Amino acid sequence: MEHQTQYKLVKCTINGKKTENMVDVRASLTDMLRNDYRLTSVKKGCEVGECGACNVLIDGECFNSCIYLAIWADGKEIRTLEGLLGPNGELSDIQQAFVDETAVQCGFCTPGFIMTAVEILESGKEYTRDELRKLLSGHLCRCTGYENILNAVEKTMKRRLGKA
Repeated sequence: MEHQTQYKLVKCTINGKKTENMVDVRASLTDMLRNDYRLTSVKKGCEVGECGACNVLIDGECFNSCIYLAIWADGKEIRTLEGLLGPNGELSDIQQAFVDETAVQCGFCTPGFIMTAVEILESGKEYTRDELRKLLSGHLCRCTGYENILNAVEKTMKRRLGKA
């Protein structure tokens, strides 16, 4: 018996734009975002949900898009790093903080870290450094040693809370 690939229509909002697309039911959200929408900030790292390089916000919550089926995104609102840029391509405060704190080296893991940071910052809560460390622990980085990333997130959090 010949195997037939099944496709389903996925309608969702990506970075504020309504989209619809026929998607292989076996495809990951990472594959849909990268291949169909050219959102290359969504990195393919471990592909088993361990490294965080593929993190995106789905209805305001961070998920590893590599282990999230594209068809599950139907009706959802998805945000990637590309959606953080201002109308003229200006960086968001958290992106600028990563630059200012030299929290970026090769940059591969950075988009995932930043999307988790967005979730943290949008909670409006003040976290201790240890809590931030724990909240960011789902990410692997081979070059930075993490301290500058923590500094960038902590400083942005304090600035947004008016405590800088």
